[in-house]
Amino acid sequence: MKARIVSILILTIGLCTQVHGVLYEMTVTNPQTWSNTVLAGRNVGDTIHFSVPLIVNRNYGYGGFSGLTMSVRRIYSPTNQARPLTQEYQDQLLLNSRAGFNLQGSGYHRNGERLHNLTAVVTGNLKVRYISGTWEGNNTRAAIETKVPSVDMNGTHNVLVCGANLEYYLVQNLGTGYGPDNQTEHNRQKAKVCTALARIHADVYGLVEIEQGQAALEEIADYLTTATGSHYDYVDDQGSANGSYTKSGYIYNSDRIQPYGILTRNNQGVKNRKYVQGFILLENNERFIYSINHFKAKSGTGTGKDADQGDGQGIYNNARLLEARSLIQNMEAYQSFYGDNDVLIMGDLNAYAMEDPIWAFVEAGMYDLHRYFHADSSYSYVYGEQAGYLDHAIANASLIKQVTGMNAWHVNSDESDEYTYDKSYDETVFRYSDHDPVLVGLCLDSTKSSSAIVENLIEHCRIGVMDGQTYLMNVGEMGEQNGYYEIYGIRGELIQTATLIEDSPCLIGERLPAGIYMVRIYYAGKTRTLKMLK
Repeated sequence: MKARIVSILILTIGLCTQVHGVLYEMTVTNPQTWSNTVLAGRNVGDTIHFSVPLIVNRNYGYGGFSGLTMSVRRIYSPTNQARPLTQEYQDQLLLNSRAGFNLQGSGYHRNGERLHNLTAVVTGNLKVRYISGTWEGNNTRAAIETKVPSVDMNGTHNVLVCGANLEYYLVQNLGTGYGPDNQTEHNRQKAKVCTALARIHADVYGLVEIEQGQAALEEIADYLTTATGSHYDYVDDQGSANGSYTKSGYIYNSDRIQPYGILTRNNQGVKNRKYVQGFILLENNERFIYSINHFKAKSGTGTGKDADQGDGQGIYNNARLLEARSLIQNMEAYQSFYGDNDVLIMGDLNAYAMEDPIWAFVEAGMYDLHRYFHADSSYSYVYGEQAGYLDHAIANASLIKQVTGMNAWHVNSDESDEYTYDKSYDETVFRYSDHDPVLVGLCLDSTKSSSAIVENLIEHCRIGVMDGQTYLMNVGEMGEQNGYYEIYGIRGELIQTATLIEDSPCLIGERLPAGIYMVRIYYAGKTRTLKMLK
């Protein structure tokens, strides 16, 4: 921290002149390890100034009211970034506990928005009041609402798949304490959910937390048909509505896609929440297997192995692990039944990226598409002030070569829950659920199932450390085709760009300080994103 300026700071805001205490310049040499303890030492009435951008990690506001948790970095759930109880996990816990402070009086802002040149007055322990600064949106609401993120990161897709948690979408059983309480609330829920799904205009939707029976699926399919001009249908699981219970389900664009084979249920654990269905692309008769899932939640009271083990994975972690293992163990049976090797697993798995259920898929040779395309920066859910992803997209080794990209559309997790259908009259797409929809692009092509050298080269790149230096491993002859890489900081800023050299390993990030970075590799029209620890 710089020496204090021993004078009274006079700040002019509009026509108002305000006098505050001593000005302290908050110097941040490394945003990844900055601690709020330097702020905690300030006195009430002190004026502080941050020369580095700050990020909203949690908003409490709606309309003109505001209470924001700010930090110099985005705060992520520890088990989204590190395996439970490892040293990296413990470090993340400590960093999270020292990351944030409360900013009052700045108006409503979405999670992820940045604030430059904040000047504020200390009002209490880790609490400050906004005086001045410049806000930089994580895109405006209007831009986010109308622009669905691209899934063409590694080529052009011919199938767009969406996985979405609808947060208790009910049609028939209203007023049970779950989902809408009455028809008026349902109408607003329908407006928000269906508008969002229509803007995505996916070929196949895998939906969770949708009412059992067929009425809710039929209502959404009918809306999509009218709104998009494409004909949408749903997979009928022969169930009937029974109270406010929800299930998983499929809706598909029947002009382009058709189900192949009958619906398969996996009833390990909670029933009607793990379905498997084959789909065929009509334009070339290529198939893939789509598994949509909603694993056991972290809420409730677990006993024995399902009790909270104190490792950050919460209650019922063992139940979720058994659900994951059941899908893995039945993989060959699904492939044989539907006559295809390409498998995509999506849904709300109620487990963060590094927790045991997701790790089981990775250890079985499958690919977490969040990390494959976005390293540590991906999220679809914000709990408290911590971001992460419970909504997964996982591809097997056969399908990964046909995945063009993956993105979450941040219309929900970055918004205050005051925008939900039951707390406001808002009928925009924002906060239609507490989970963001996840989008996956596929270029279904049987010729891509072979081991093409380009795909193998980029697929096997790894970050490694030798003699204290960080290297990009398994580069091989990639440099012959003008490959290059980019290094990004934790806030997403581009730090370095360099050409891949033919020699392997390739030394990278020589002059960078200790911290967490993302390395994005580009080679022969393909991209790959890796996490780098220094």
